[in-house]
Amino acid sequence: MRRALFALALVPMLMTSLALADDAEVKAAQTVIDSQLKAFIANDGAAAYSFAAPNVKQIFPTVDTFMNMVTNGYAPVRKPQSYSFGRAEQTGPGSIVQQVLIVEPDGKDYEAVYTLQLQADGSF
Repeated sequence: MRRALFALALVPMLMTSLALADDAEVKAAQTVIDSQLKAFIANDGAAAYSFAAPNVKQIFPTVDTFMNMVTNGYAPVRKPQSYSFGRAEQTGPGSIVQQVLIVEPDGKDYEAVYTLQLQADGSF
């Protein structure tokens, strides 16, 4: 366990070449993530799907297939007890990586990492 924690502690140091995202982009990205998580919690698959990236929608072309993927592959984001935003980094022009710290109803902690790309319409 200590090795895993040590390796995870090194990740931020290895990413020193990445610029921290500016506040406006971080807020915009967090708004998208927050809206999608609230849609998951409310069992509003259509709303949650509306925030999915175009490449995700190509792989999961319907709300049902998308929600099945989330439920079966990413259960902690489906019904979190709570969540908060961690570190955000800009990995390139219009590209943000946002850490989300999740607590499940059973009290287990998880980390989700969202990668958001600026879309042609200016949204993330």
